[in-house]
Amino acid sequence: MLIRGDEMENTNQNYLESLIEWGERIKDILKEKNIPEEELQDWTIQIEDWQKTVQLQMHEERANSQDIANIKEEGKRILDSIKGQKGTPINDSHISYGKHKLPELPYAYDALEPFISEDIMRLHHDEHHKSYVDGLNKAEDALYSTKKDREPIKHWLREQAFHGSGHYLHTIFWNNVSPNSSKNPTGEFLMQLDQDFGSFKNFKTLFTETAASVEGVGWAVLVWEPRSGRLAIQSFEKHQMFHIADTIPLLVLDMWEHAYYLQYQTDKRSYIQNWWNVVNWDDVSKRYTEARKLKWKLS
Repeated sequence: MLIRGDEMENTNQNYLESLIEWGERIKDILKEKNIPEEELQDWTIQIEDWQKTVQLQMHEERANSQDIANIKEEGKRILDSIKGQKGTPINDSHISYGKHKLPELPYAYDALEPFISEDIMRLHHDEHHKSYVDGLNKAEDALYSTKKDREPIKHWLREQAFHGSGHYLHTIFWNNVSPNSSKNPTGEFLMQLDQDFGSFKNFKTLFTETAASVEGVGWAVLVWEPRSGRLAIQSFEKHQMFHIADTIPLLVLDMWEHAYYLQYQTDKRSYIQNWWNVVNWDDVSKRYTEARKLKWKLS
């Protein structure tokens, strides 16, 4: 199959963006390690200089494959050098138990106004989401630490499910919305919506009615079902109840009252209708593309 120049360029840009994100993860990991301040600064400077090179390449009209290969090799050299330092193990492939962090918003607190107010975003992100991160860390510390006393284990398992689901759903939610919404999905994802729901309008109506049906605490969620090869809509109670097992959330709408009450009070239908104005369809489409890569035997 031939790949057009613009498609190859998009692939290169996505790869370069992933390198920037990788550099950020390495810097975060280093901050968690017991490394002398001078040494930490040295590694941070090296990584940031490397990231600047990546950013310069991203702004080139046409990415040069050899330049990208050189950037990759330099990143590998930096990582190998860090790993070579005694007592500085680096593993960016997982987050250690009890070490979850509140992610930063990908936009300013007031960026979604007038549809979602700055006051709500600050309360929602800084207070409510942070409480789920803290609760998950506490539950994981209790369950997976070397302590022998995990009693009552059912309590900590419930806490892990509640706070873990709350943390992960909110992380999806912040990226599912954007001040630069295209207002409508496009491309392959739109085709899938048409195939599974008949039309985007039908999907939007069903998703809206699902969100409106949530009583007090819960979510409306669009999921990809690898087992059936199609999309589905489900409401979650709290964060962790009434999930469809073995599915992947693509689009989530927080229907807990803390997500809208300060601005909309009891008028949650207006909150839902206005939320459609800030849906980040690019993010939803990317999640759909990645979810489709998981292949199970249809059943």
